[in-house]
Amino acid sequence: MIAYLSGKVKFLFNDACILDVHGVGYKVFVDATTLQGLRLGADAQLFIHTAVKEDAINLFGFINHDTFALFELLLTVSGIGAKSALAIVSKISPADFANAVTRQDLKTLTRLPAVGKKSAERILLELKDKVKPLATSTLPTILSTAQDDAFEALEALGYTSAEIYAAFEKAPPNSSTEQLIKFALQELNLL
Repeated sequence: MIAYLSGKVKFLFNDACILDVHGVGYKVFVDATTLQGLRLGADAQLFIHTAVKEDAINLFGFINHDTFALFELLLTVSGIGAKSALAIVSKISPADFANAVTRQDLKTLTRLPAVGKKSAERILLELKDKVKPLATSTLPTILSTAQDDAFEALEALGYTSAEIYAAFEKAPPNSSTEQLIKFALQELNLL
């Protein structure tokens, strides 16, 4: 089983890359953060999860080890496959995910792609004792109503929860929903 690849990025796609390792091209599905970090012709080192099915062998690669660990942890939850796990880790950082599970925050989990209410409840049940190593962030534990509304609006615009929380940490206290959205958009457009 392939666990790690190091080579040159030959091609980039919306959700994958082809990594040339000594003349052999491996198609590797990647999360959004990994995709942003890859450059054509540049060297890349990826942690790899090999998914073997009856009709295919798929490789999933990650630059960040914590994201890789979260991906593999998600695969232990019944009903979550590799494509769903990849969609989840593309939208939330490992620390944000761990904090949501630790807080039993069903609302945050149901905002993730491929996660309905039943899947979120399963995640909370099956991973509550397994996510502690990933919970290294000091994100707010409870969002105010204004923050929650602003969060939903910013998420609808395509920003990740990690980006939104980072912007909220810099926002003036007691901001209204409109003020938070305006401030966050200014912050996020500087990135």
